[in-house]
Amino acid sequence: MSDVDLRHLATLAAIADEGSFGRAAARLGYTQSTVSQHIAALERCVGGAVFDRPGGPRPVRITPLGRVVLTHARQLLAGARAMTDALERFRAGDGRIDIGTFQSLSTTILPRLVRRLREEHPGCDIRLVEEETDPPRVDDLDLVFVDGRTAGEVEHRKLLDDPYALVARPGDFPGGPVPLSALHDAPMVAWPAACDQPPVEEAFARAGARPRTVFRTTSNEAVLAMVRAGIGSAVLPRLVLDGLDASLSVHELRPAPPPREIFLLRPAGRTPSPLAARAIEIALEVTAGYR
Repeated sequence: MSDVDLRHLATLAAIADEGSFGRAAARLGYTQSTVSQHIAALERCVGGAVFDRPGGPRPVRITPLGRVVLTHARQLLAGARAMTDALERFRAGDGRIDIGTFQSLSTTILPRLVRRLREEHPGCDIRLVEEETDPPRVDDLDLVFVDGRTAGEVEHRKLLDDPYALVARPGDFPGGPVPLSALHDAPMVAWPAACDQPPVEEAFARAGARPRTVFRTTSNEAVLAMVRAGIGSAVLPRLVLDGLDASLSVHELRPAPPPREIFLLRPAGRTPSPLAARAIEIALEVTAGYR
């Protein structure tokens, strides 16, 4: 059975539908001798006749063995057509893409990326995962957005620098840049040390300032809500502050802490799908505005 050819099975199905070798040849665009050769090759593979040939104008009749072969032939041909359709959709970009993300990017850059992908490829299947693990999970994802470099067999593509800024209630600080030293002993809301907080606290230490941390949380919305409530100010990356309303004011810091670096990762050595390759292009276009 290893020599069975899909063309031979398609010929079998055409003869069964049309009732004659001649009409099957016309349907398939073959000569009648080619159709006969296909059936002869198939009969050698399956070990018996698949059609009774009465001769003359009478239609050929499928044999019991032929009916068994035909049942599976139709399934195989349908599967081959489905695979061809799936490959065409894949090449056109209508496949599946799995993207890893993190909190502040999920509300700024990622929605624009997803919108563009959906507009260009309405049939694509987009799966998003927000798991801020260390190191980030890359192997079972197509693309991963991260805030910082990571070890392992991954390819890094830097998207942008995300500078830190001070966010406070209007009037809590004079307009314009705020010196880090002015925040000594000031109440602050902050992320836990496990997040991107160490570079900020190191910048305070270099400036000789030691703010009083009154609340730590991983939720960006909780940080901003507590700043609005007046419990303290906060130092956050600009992406977190994108689209901030007038209830809070944003100030540059002097000297500025080192910016957070945003990277796009993908597994090293793995060929990206057309959809993943397009997602990378869109991510670069979207983040160009932030840069």
